[in-house]
Amino acid sequence: MISNPVNSTVPIAAEVFKKAGTYDEKRLFGVTTLDVVRARTFYAGKANVPVAGVNIPVVGGHAGVTIIPLFSQNFSGEEIVALTKRTQDGGTEVVEAKAGKGSTTSSMAYAGALFADACLKGLNGFPDLVECTFVQSNVTKLPLFASKVRLGKNGVEEVLGLGPLSDFEKQGLENMKSELKSSIEKGITFANK
Repeated sequence: MISNPVNSTVPIAAEVFKKAGTYDEKRLFGVTTLDVVRARTFYAGKANVPVAGVNIPVVGGHAGVTIIPLFSQNFSGEEIVALTKRTQDGGTEVVEAKAGKGSTTSSMAYAGALFADACLKGLNGFPDLVECTFVQSNVTKLPLFASKVRLGKNGVEEVLGLGPLSDFEKQGLENMKSELKSSIEKGITFANK
């Protein structure tokens, strides 16, 4: 699912598939790659390094404060707060730069292509292919959560843990849970009406 709001559309799709008896938690993905692209780009710009060598996992959800980039897994410093905020507000930044006359269509298409490519590589057996995506997850008590996952021939081969978090990231994770839970519940309620 790449249609926004991902935090609610993925639960809608899950409920529809469950009713049809076709739900497969390993094959339903909410595409959150745009958040990863933004986090990588913003970090690379700040650190003055090539973006191709940057890997910033982004977990949680795909809207505002539910987006939790894990910058501390690659670097430390006061910039983490500003980079996190910029990643969370990246779509708004683009819309404002276009004076309200457009959105992030090019970057959305790029992110969609990156994720589709990763899925195809997984289906073809590329080893150790890890991507972040909004899936059924046991990383938190929430039923769906953008998580680091290992992709393979069966889709999600493994949902990976969060890894080490800074205090700032831990707080962000706690702060976003009620909003993400509400978005998930809206999707489930919509699907069941």
